[in-house]
Amino acid sequence: MNGALESGTAELVPLPRAYFERDALVLARALVGTRLVVMPARGSAARVARIVETEAYRGPRDRACHARVGLTKRTRTLYGPPGHAYVFLIYGMYDCFNVVSFADGKGHAVLVRAVEPVSGLAGDASTAGPGRLTRALEITRADDAIDLVAGERIFIAARDRRPRIAVSARVGVAYAGEWADKPWRFYDRDSAHVSRPPRRSIGRHGDLG
Repeated sequence: MNGALESGTAELVPLPRAYFERDALVLARALVGTRLVVMPARGSAARVARIVETEAYRGPRDRACHARVGLTKRTRTLYGPPGHAYVFLIYGMYDCFNVVSFADGKGHAVLVRAVEPVSGLAGDASTAGPGRLTRALEITRADDAIDLVAGERIFIAARDRRPRIAVSARVGVAYAGEWADKPWRFYDRDSAHVSRPPRRSIGRHGDLG
């Protein structure tokens, strides 16, 4: 990246590799309030959004995590070094953006579920939900394995304020049994851009938050 971008009064500088070298459960909480920066391929202004909702996925023992199937073509990035983007397709139509964490070979990642627009996005852009935010920010599977520390196409910058964080079970992973009830979803309780999933889709028995 040539120099640092600015958003309001806060400079946008990529977080270092060490920031991502943490258990996904720790990183998922830490990412709430950080700023996701995307440089569009067509050369227009950077899109900047504050991360307001995340979920932790903690390797092969976590039955809701893709790492449970082992190393495959799809999970190669997930099992790679921390600080890279893991982007995959769900339901044949939605790309989901994740941040690989912890260490090479661990299979940990944090799903970014919602962001709050800061700059460079259309005023009516919907960013509440993992598929909606990738469409608004123009993140696709072509961005899988991008190094988020390099600061070129996509990167994450530090918080510009401390959020009030709430916790719940994860969304849409009831198939994982008891793992679905783990309180591994984190969100900014003050943001209007947090997703609003149906109660029945949270954990196995409703919201734990």
